[in-house]
Amino acid sequence: MKIALQSLAANKLRAILTLIGVIIGVATVITVVSIINGMNDYVAREINSIGTTTFIIDKYGMITSEEEWIEAQKRKKITFADMKAIERYCPHCDLLSGSVYTRRRVKLGDKYLSDVDIVGTDENYIEVSDIDIDYGRGFIESDVKHNRTVAIVGPEVVENLLSGLDPIGKNIKVHDYFLRIIGVGKKRGSFLGMNKDNWVALPRTTFEKYFGSRRSVEIRIKAPDLLSMQLAQDETRMILRSRRGVKYNQEDDFGIYTAEAGMVLFRSFSAAAFFAMIGISSIALVVGGIVIMNIMLVSVTERTREVGIRKAIGAKRRDILWQFLVESVTLAAAGGLIGVLLGVILAGLVSELTPLPASVKGWSIVVGIAISSAVGIFFGVFPAVKAARLNPIEALRYE
Repeated sequence: MKIALQSLAANKLRAILTLIGVIIGVATVITVVSIINGMNDYVAREINSIGTTTFIIDKYGMITSEEEWIEAQKRKKITFADMKAIERYCPHCDLLSGSVYTRRRVKLGDKYLSDVDIVGTDENYIEVSDIDIDYGRGFIESDVKHNRTVAIVGPEVVENLLSGLDPIGKNIKVHDYFLRIIGVGKKRGSFLGMNKDNWVALPRTTFEKYFGSRRSVEIRIKAPDLLSMQLAQDETRMILRSRRGVKYNQEDDFGIYTAEAGMVLFRSFSAAAFFAMIGISSIALVVGGIVIMNIMLVSVTERTREVGIRKAIGAKRRDILWQFLVESVTLAAAGGLIGVLLGVILAGLVSELTPLPASVKGWSIVVGIAISSAVGIFFGVFPAVKAARLNPIEALRYE
């Protein structure tokens, strides 16, 4: 190893050119693995925020292709009457909330925000969503029953329209209608670059009065515990299939979404991206390995007389074999270490400069160095065997 490191130090430019393939390959592996690990952790936190005993019913479900999207557009809308039927006939459904969505401009004085998420919902929404009230209050049953012109707003709305003011009791204008603020949600940040704090919620009856009642409803259902979760889903599925006239041999014409299903879907996408990037980085590793083998063959030729002298004073074949093999592995491992450092730096830059999170795991660093060492072994065997088989007499006469 000492001889190998001395060789690297003596021929710096050649060493860098030799190792560049390994460095790029390992850096790519570390960067990709770190980003995918970060995404998995981040998405798991976000998806699980809906609750492990909560599931969502909507018209679309989890769409994974353009064909599914086109087919889902043809489905009948889910209505509040469907939600009432589930509430009545599903014994394992503990809490239900129905919501409809649109986007509108929100204004206060001469300040305004465009494309704010407007949610029409009910008194149970806070209990079954990932939204918490920071201050003020949530909706109560009478707000929905009497079509009250009240609203709960996200912190982004407060920061942009009511900075420095107490928002409770203030009137904001949503599209052409005035609403009185009764509560402010806690800050949630962003999810994959999408702002989760730019929203206004109002009673669903008020929403329908102002924006119409033709939108499909998203129903959130909370089961009392994990054991009842599957029973609640089965009962809900049976009720909706019956109401929507779905035959026994037809698939559901609605979607059921859980945190677990969301994570399975995301991990299938991230796994595909992972293997695709590993395939690309493998090309760089193979190229780097071939370059290392070439340099080691050159090294064997340059040091033929040295091998002859070593054999003349008692070195065996295995001693020569191990000498060149260790040099090859040391060379590749040095490239792997540089690649790991570069990969960690790149993962940090991606996390800082883009919405993509990154999480560098200790095992990924070990794997990166192990991969580079394996490349050194695989591509160093042939030059090492060639050196070990040199005839000492011929080697000593080599000029």
